[in-house]
Amino acid sequence: MSEYISNPDEAREFQGRYRTLYIFIITIISIFFMRLIWLQVIQGNELRHYSEKNRIKQNKILAPRGLILDREGKALIENLPGFEVIVSPQYLESIKDLANTVGPILGMEPPKVIEKIQRSKRLNGPFATVRLKDNLSREEVFRLKRIRLDTPGLEIRESILRHYPLKENGSQLFGYVGEISKTEIPKLNAKYKNELIFAQSDIIGKSGLEEHLERDIRGTDGVSFIQVDAHGRETITEIPNIYGEQIKDQEPTHGNSAYLTLDREIQEAAYKAMSSRGRIGGVIAMKSNGEVLAWLNTPAFNPNDFATETPTKVWNKLTSDPFKPFRNKVIQDHFSPGSTFKPFVALAALQDNVITDKTTMFAPGRFYFGGRWYHNHNKNGEGYVTVYDAIERSSNVFFYHMGIKLGVDKMYNYISLLGIGQRTKIEMAREAAGRLPNSEWKKATRGEEWQPGENLSTAIGQGYVTVTPLQMAIAYNTIATEGKVVKPFIVKKVVDHEGKVLLERFPEIVRDITLPQPNGYKIDPQNFKIVKEAMRRVANGPAGTARALKIPGVQIAGKTGTAQVMSFSADQIYSLCENRPIQSRHHGWFIGWAPWDKPEITVAVLAQHSCHGSSGAGVVVRDIMETYFKKYHPELIAEGLKKKDPRAKKAAAAAAPADEE
Repeated sequence: MSEYISNPDEAREFQGRYRTLYIFIITIISIFFMRLIWLQVIQGNELRHYSEKNRIKQNKILAPRGLILDREGKALIENLPGFEVIVSPQYLESIKDLANTVGPILGMEPPKVIEKIQRSKRLNGPFATVRLKDNLSREEVFRLKRIRLDTPGLEIRESILRHYPLKENGSQLFGYVGEISKTEIPKLNAKYKNELIFAQSDIIGKSGLEEHLERDIRGTDGVSFIQVDAHGRETITEIPNIYGEQIKDQEPTHGNSAYLTLDREIQEAAYKAMSSRGRIGGVIAMKSNGEVLAWLNTPAFNPNDFATETPTKVWNKLTSDPFKPFRNKVIQDHFSPGSTFKPFVALAALQDNVITDKTTMFAPGRFYFGGRWYHNHNKNGEGYVTVYDAIERSSNVFFYHMGIKLGVDKMYNYISLLGIGQRTKIEMAREAAGRLPNSEWKKATRGEEWQPGENLSTAIGQGYVTVTPLQMAIAYNTIATEGKVVKPFIVKKVVDHEGKVLLERFPEIVRDITLPQPNGYKIDPQNFKIVKEAMRRVANGPAGTARALKIPGVQIAGKTGTAQVMSFSADQIYSLCENRPIQSRHHGWFIGWAPWDKPEITVAVLAQHSCHGSSGAGVVVRDIMETYFKKYHPELIAEGLKKKDPRAKKAAAAAAPADEE
């Protein structure tokens, strides 16, 4: 028989340890009890609110962007109703299963669906909704609704699709919209601080007028509330009260609409004139008060492709196009003006008393200066010419003499008055200033002295001189109006959804250069009249380089120009331009206004690599002007035809004279 003998000494040895264990247990129980009191009593109401709120899903209702209309209220950018499919990543049970289920319905490869969701999670975080596809077809909506209840995180909702009825026509001007990126959110919130608030999934203007008018045409988003289960699926039970108030949906507020100075008919005429002839370049047409009537760049892109997801093939084609469809050539790119620069030099020479309108000068086929030959566009020369003849026939040699006599600094001081080498400050982003050189500029930027031979190339619009089509339109309009430099504008007014005018712009004369300017220079009205007459002869004189450009009852004044894109040797300079590779062909310019004596419309056209000014760009100018006068002054056209005006015989002629520039 064994006995267990209790040893009091051993018991006393463990007594301290038991006491520590009891204290630890009591402490843990006390902590849990205190935490329970904190959660249930002190924070009970707040946590109950959070739990109820988790049952509610807040859906943003995107506000329709304001319409963009032409001067007569015709739609240039509008909205169309549609449907979109989105997913909430936090509710997805399996991204792979979702992609395999939804991909075939949407015509998307499952790996592409997976990549799109994962990319959004990387860029925008795990809780941002992902728009898989916009502009769903009826069949897609029907099939998605059938699988919706079995697919947590999937949602089909109504959307507003931005629509551009003119498609490629004017796309660089109008721009396009797209979903805001994570990096754009803080930038735009800073830019529009205290005015607009941007968040994930917002649709914003990415370029053009869509971007410029963001503040004006962006509406106020609404919100709707639905009760959901743990998988994010809508339930049919009543939404609970929070803070004693029923949650209410908020309707979106429509954005304001913008009326442009554009005329849709003139815009369409410009597009037809360029695209039907396969022209590459830029077009700007405006009234003599600065109101832009048409704005075009070719090649272009279709903004409707960006209102939904842009196909990879389309994107790759656009970005690899050597003629840059995304570039707004009217204001962003600058080019050598070629002979369209000559009227500016003529004004400077007349004002500086280098010549008068009666001065005669011999102009052969080439000119020797500084140890090299400078060539005329007509290798046989022009003989003895006045300033009228020199502009009408576009004599290089005459203007070589003007360049030598004036020098670059005087040319700069006079021609800068017209706005060349300066931004016009039109209400569009990323306008280039171009370049009007002088000796100081070359010293500062190149570290070299100005060379006398560079006066010759400058005088015919080559060398360092570069301009934008919009600059040229403003400068020629200044000649047409005899000294009035206007500020171009394209947004005429902004109105709210009730028709109240919130913003309105009016024509503005920036300066009158018949009066002395800050640099001390001016140009007298009489000298404008001389140059205007010379430019009238370009399209109406017997030897004019644009004499084929006729409109019944209306006389055009203007100037042709060809701008070399590269240098040629003496034996190549007169070779047929059309036989060269397209990238080596001259750019063709024509800038003009009409009627020549009472200007209403000024048009500048750059036709890249078209070889000639008249047949490359001039015919486009003529078509645009003819559309304008048929619409606004049909009586002039009718009277011209009635009188059998000789100018009407070649109204439809597209071929330029053999000696055109």
